[in-house]
Amino acid sequence: MKKHALTTRIWHWVNLVCLVVLFMSGLGISNAHKRLYWGHWGFAPEDAWLFVPKFPDWMTIPGRYDLAGARDWHLLMAWLFALGLLLFMVISLANRHFQRDLVTSRAEWRWSAIRADVVKHLKLDFTHQGSKFNFLQKLAYGVVVFILLPVMISSGIAMSPAMDANWPWLIDLFGGRQSARSVHFIVAWALAGFLVLHIVLVLLSGPVKQVRDMITGGEA
Repeated sequence: MKKHALTTRIWHWVNLVCLVVLFMSGLGISNAHKRLYWGHWGFAPEDAWLFVPKFPDWMTIPGRYDLAGARDWHLLMAWLFALGLLLFMVISLANRHFQRDLVTSRAEWRWSAIRADVVKHLKLDFTHQGSKFNFLQKLAYGVVVFILLPVMISSGIAMSPAMDANWPWLIDLFGGRQSARSVHFIVAWALAGFLVLHIVLVLLSGPVKQVRDMITGGEA
């Protein structure tokens, strides 16, 4: 029995490529208008809640100021990203990966259990018994997969001008198109932070084995 199913491994690597390209092309789009607002409208500097710095060309796709090119890359990867997430959720429910590996138990939510898990992580002790992931891993993956990623996708859709006629309720759900843009920006950086944390923990817990298992599947 494999530690990581083939579908999980494919989604993991495709998702990594999508997130990197989406993030870097998103920085290119941000350079076109470096202010964020709340509500339905916003343009004037005095209405902005955040002034975003200009990101250097090496951080953006394309590697120069090209709003049209950045939007093309962003839209291309957004479709692949959204479809991949939908397929992953459906397959995870069908093969019971979600129920078996990601659902937390009532005992895991006890403060004593959470504290013990935090202490083990601070001591760089990542061993655990009874399931593939420990509580903090389940919590992090659950928040990312079932909250942050859907919010990222839905806020991106809400920014489309076509939503005024097709799904105006989605724009209202975020409190306006500019609010959706702000939420999109915040969640993007939250996902970037998660990716950095994920890489650091992989490096601390045996990177060769971790990467090999995510390529070959490993042994359960």
